[in-house]
Amino acid sequence: MTVSLSQRPGQPQSAMAIAPLSVAPMMDRTDRHFRYFMRQITRQTLLYTEMVTSKAIIHGDRERLLGFSLAEKPLALQLGGDSPSELASCARIAADMGYDEVNLNVGCPSDRVTTGNFGACLMAQPERVADCVAAMRAVVSIPVTVKHRIGIDQRDRYEDMAHFVAVVAQTGCDRFTVHARKAWLQGLSPKENRTVPPLRYDDVHRLKREFPQLKIEINGGFSSLAAVQTQLSAVDAVMIGRAAYDDPYLFAAADQVIFAQPTPVPSRHQVAEAMLPYIDTWIAKGYKLNKITRHMLQLFLGQPGSRLWRRYLTEQSCRWEAGSEVVRAAIAQMPK
Repeated sequence: MTVSLSQRPGQPQSAMAIAPLSVAPMMDRTDRHFRYFMRQITRQTLLYTEMVTSKAIIHGDRERLLGFSLAEKPLALQLGGDSPSELASCARIAADMGYDEVNLNVGCPSDRVTTGNFGACLMAQPERVADCVAAMRAVVSIPVTVKHRIGIDQRDRYEDMAHFVAVVAQTGCDRFTVHARKAWLQGLSPKENRTVPPLRYDDVHRLKREFPQLKIEINGGFSSLAAVQTQLSAVDAVMIGRAAYDDPYLFAAADQVIFAQPTPVPSRHQVAEAMLPYIDTWIAKGYKLNKITRHMLQLFLGQPGSRLWRRYLTEQSCRWEAGSEVVRAAIAQMPK
């Protein structure tokens, strides 16, 4: 892969404008096949990988973990880790592969990341996060950003979050994505941490008012472009998480409405048909169809025949010999 042309070496890292809309990094969701699928719906929305740990990148199969197609760009890699030297190595790898941004995960509350001392538990260690960000910024010219919570456990006052951001911002990092819920590191599952703690949008809006020089993105509970437009009056960007997976077609008008691009809105049928050559390519490599079509099940959400679409793809894609003809047959059954 070629190095990204979105930013030339030597440019300030803040030179790349923040995208006003992004799809959140989600484990077991935002793999390369989902990202390619989303690119058939929106060309402009910033996409993220799943979180990948620094140790996995250094010691693992990088093509499997980090591989992507140019069609997925603009694309950010989310990293998990707490070692400045390891994260710097991974940031350099990401830049060389052509990623447009590197994002440090300081928001995931799962037991696995807490035990490994990365994710949301790092909000209690702002100096450590600052060291990590500084190390990454020293070796790449692409933006290095941070995604975090409004707080953790009893450290959840606005002042605690503001202190965290102020410390990290001293490194020159000027882009923060804030999940507007606190995280309980004990007592709640990762799923419960996405729904049980109340949303506190006002704290994120206040952060932007008090740090106007920073680019602040808000995340948590958004499920429509109308909600995005409302938030953009108070912050610089909005990140949509689970709603992007549960109803991907909500992004169909994003390029026009949010990015002011004269891009025609694709129909659901056009989106599905655009996936056929991609599916053929991966099937030819020995890939199993359901690894791709599992991301497409909600394409017709709310439309006549949506249940038939999901059932047909689920049942037929599991066959070892299944290929793009399964998706063609499913498309043919959907009313236009």
